[in-house]
Amino acid sequence: MSEAVQIKKSHRLFERAKQVIPGGVNSPVRSCLAVGITPVFIKSADGAYLYDVDGESYIDYVGSWGPMILGHKHPYVMEALEHAIAHGTSFGAPCPAEVEMAELICKTIESIEMVRMVNSGTEATMSAIRLARAYTNKSIVIKFDGCYHGHGDSFLINAGSGLATLGIASSLGVPEAIAKLTISLPYNNLEAVKTAFKEHKNIAAIILEPIVGNAGLILPKAKFLEGLRDLCTENGALLIFDEVMTGFRVSKGGAQELYKIKPDLTCLGKIIGGGLPVGAYGGKKEIMEMIAPIGKVYQAGTLSGNPLAMAAGLAQLKLLQSPLTYKMLESNTNRLTEGLKAIKSKKVPLQIAHTNGMITVFFTKEPVTDFESAKSSDTEMFAKVWRHLIKEGIYWPPSQFEAAFISTVHSKHDIDKTIQAFETAVANLS
Repeated sequence: MSEAVQIKKSHRLFERAKQVIPGGVNSPVRSCLAVGITPVFIKSADGAYLYDVDGESYIDYVGSWGPMILGHKHPYVMEALEHAIAHGTSFGAPCPAEVEMAELICKTIESIEMVRMVNSGTEATMSAIRLARAYTNKSIVIKFDGCYHGHGDSFLINAGSGLATLGIASSLGVPEAIAKLTISLPYNNLEAVKTAFKEHKNIAAIILEPIVGNAGLILPKAKFLEGLRDLCTENGALLIFDEVMTGFRVSKGGAQELYKIKPDLTCLGKIIGGGLPVGAYGGKKEIMEMIAPIGKVYQAGTLSGNPLAMAAGLAQLKLLQSPLTYKMLESNTNRLTEGLKAIKSKKVPLQIAHTNGMITVFFTKEPVTDFESAKSSDTEMFAKVWRHLIKEGIYWPPSQFEAAFISTVHSKHDIDKTIQAFETAVANLS
């Protein structure tokens, strides 16, 4: 694909968008500022492919940032959505699908006894923090550098995702009094957490991505998650897993099933909406019963439990109940991982991090174990490789600090083409 073709209609749309939308985009990472091109405007998607407004096709490794685990326009999901939309788009009242969704989540994720639907991952994490503070009667929250839990005020200190991509340490507009209630520590550093508990007696909760996806993919070290579980129990704090990305992706029961850790609260999103806006938070019954209308922790949402999101999400979750789905995902992930690991270059340092359905290529010499080591990556090198990939029809996340997402419908041909595109890009850098 020539660069001239790539920017025709997308460029014109971007120029229009910049006049009426801040930065021309509705979420910062979409701007493609970090990779130095005009963003590609997408017209449609099907299976493992995106199609832009100029008619170019791309193998998609963004997957709407995670929810398209079965690919775009899965027939079963589309059928469920078409059936639901025939009955209306929103009721502002309870519907049967939200009950079925809650039952399925509680059945699948062992730590969740009750769950409340919301409309985004940000809503889920904000609500979980409020609930944790109420339950413990404490105020301070521990998060980890590079983890991103949405754009709530409590989370925008040393955060990953778009903030890391744009080099923003913390957001303006967050009152100092609120910022002081958040402690951000290095991920995978259990000693730092122990010290924080010694110095502060008012810690309500630890919130983290058990597998980090918003600083690029970073896996927990052995005993790190277990250590956090023990420290929270010992100090009367709640452990909150933000599994908006990893829930129903890395395994049916999420990262907590992989690592055999039971958090007190879990935040979900992405996959449980089948591509529609959704979020949820849940956990122990005694904690969740503090939420209004039966408790005094207030949280509400007009579109929460929306019948369309519930229908699409249920259809997808039902398909994910089959172990064969995760075997397919594992096979695709391993094929891509092994192919990228086989790329040899004396001049281009590569670190490949992966878990089931997620992968990051870091352009750095040393293994990435936290946000600081992730930031050692050569972002200019990443941008050059990314620009080669987009010309070859590969839509990789346009940031070094975002995980790529693999689906069950990526074919061997798709994956092999992706590996070849990476190999050529790296060879050109050498």
